[in-house]
Parts: sequence; C-alpha cells; structure tokens
Amino acid sequence: MKTFLIAGAAASLLFAAASASAVSVTGEVGEHYTNLGVGFGTTTPGIAVSGNWAHNDDNGDVAGLGLGYNIPLGPFMGTLGGKGLYVGPKDGDEGYAIAVGGGLQLPVGSLFSLYGDYYYSPDSLSSGVENYTEANAGIRLTAIPLVTVSVGYRYMALDGKDGDRDNIVADGPYIGGAFNF
Repeated sequence: MKTFLIAGAAASLLFAAASASAVSVTGEVGEHYTNLGVGFGTTTPGIAVSGNWAHNDDNGDVAGLGLGYNIPLGPFMGTLGGKGLYVGPKDGDEGYAIAVGGGLQLPVGSLFSLYGDYYYSPDSLSSGVENYTEANAGIRLTAIPLVTVSVGYRYMALDGKDGDRDNIVADGPYIGGAFNF
C-alpha cells in the first residue's frame, strides 16, 4: 500500500509539472514538405520538451525528440539543447542522429516575435547519414493566446554516406500555425 501511495504521489507531481508548462501543437506546410510538432514549455523559461515529424515525398522523413533549457537573456529567450532523431532518407540507409544546438526568440511588440534555431549532428553522432543539419527562422503572430500563425524558412539536410545521395527534406519558406494550451 505504501508503494502505491508513493507511486501515486510521484505521478501527481509529474502531471502537475507537465500542466504548468505551456503545450503547443504545430503544423507547417512548405512547397515540398510538411512538418508536424508538439512542444511542452517551449516559450517559457526552464525545461522544454519537443517532438516533430517532417516529411518530403522525394527526400524522406525526419522524426525527433528534443530536450532543451530556456534561459531568459534580457528581451531574448535563449534555448540550449539537443535532439534525438530518426532519419529516413529516400535514397540511403535509415539511421539516427544526435543533434546539438539552440535557438533564440525575441518579442517584437505585443503581437509578434522573431525566432530562429540551429541544430547539427556530425558523422560521429549519426548513423546512416554523414551528418544532419537543421535551421529554422521566422516571425510569429499571436493575436490571441490560444492560436499563433508563423511564416518562416526551414532547412533540413541529410548528407549521404558511403556513396548515397544527399537528401534535403526541407529547404524553403513555410506557413504554419499552432494551438497553445
């Protein structure tokens, strides 16, 4: 019985901590790709957890789980972290990549914010690809707290290994939206 109570208390604390963080569900559409994501605490100081799946019919898929720490830096919010990624290039071997990087967010007035991030995985932290590169930048409009609209540019590249061709999952502008809970 005591073990059951301790497990219940730990689960309650976990759910309370998760509910304290803002949750967002996002979608982005570019000319040749789509990207779907979910984030916990990505716009507030402290620990941030994220996940995404990007798909390109001609070049493959990338799915990832990220863990970062958001640090207020004056008007900016800086993030340092990493991502564990499944990489599935259209031509080449499926594999994984461990990418490290970070990003910045800057509010511009009460409705807009600028954002950008960059993650990289060298050959030593990846399998199936030579390296992985991801960059994203844009502007976000939050007219009401529950919905945001974003316009930006995303680049996601899987450099081929052992003679396999390079696969660019995303390279271009996108329009996106998010529901924030």
